[in-house]
Amino acid sequence: MPSQSDAENAKNGAHVACIMDGNGRWAKKRGLPRTAGHTAGEENLAEVVRQAAKRNVGWLTVFGFSTENWVRPKAEVRHILALHKQLFGRIDELNANNVRVQWIGRPFDEPGSKTPLYVQKAIRQAILDTSSNTGMTLTVAFDYGSRAELARAVRKSKIELFTVTKQSIEERLYLAQMPPVDVLVRTSGESRISNFLLWQINHAAVYFTQRPWPDFDADDLDAALALLDA
Repeated sequence: MPSQSDAENAKNGAHVACIMDGNGRWAKKRGLPRTAGHTAGEENLAEVVRQAAKRNVGWLTVFGFSTENWVRPKAEVRHILALHKQLFGRIDELNANNVRVQWIGRPFDEPGSKTPLYVQKAIRQAILDTSSNTGMTLTVAFDYGSRAELARAVRKSKIELFTVTKQSIEERLYLAQMPPVDVLVRTSGESRISNFLLWQINHAAVYFTQRPWPDFDADDLDAALALLDA
């Protein structure tokens, strides 16, 4: 069995990716509108960021808004967009925790991108204002779909190199410097991975929990990280 120090070293610098599912079900169980669940989910994400930073997680990547989510009711989408602006606006807290912000999704200047200008501005500002931090990297996947990412990488490989290889795809992903995922978390009892980081999660451990995202806490995070001890 690995020693305590070996286990801790395995966790330090780990890449944890989260599919933050169950906000709507959390709200419904409490007789609240779905928007209340999304608000609770955003607030809990801030707490999970704090807890992950304390545990020396290297990268925390979260599925904020997918390319498929635009079909949701307009009022719900507007609420989620406002929450993302708020998330990217937590600069003081991010800096206090030495967290650097990154983003992956359909590039703003390419066809198909749907990220509103005010969210683009918040994303760019958060990346700039946290760029000197040296701790954990928080990557938010917004207007993101893994199939779109891979199709774009293959297309660019063909245009730029006239050939497609594993290396050419990796170098043309949205965030090529992102390391492979070590642990993938999916909340709210769903035992599937959806259209999230399909290339990056190769060989990742997977942690499924019945708890909805607003209830995901430090104990859950520790349980997910414990998969690295095996």
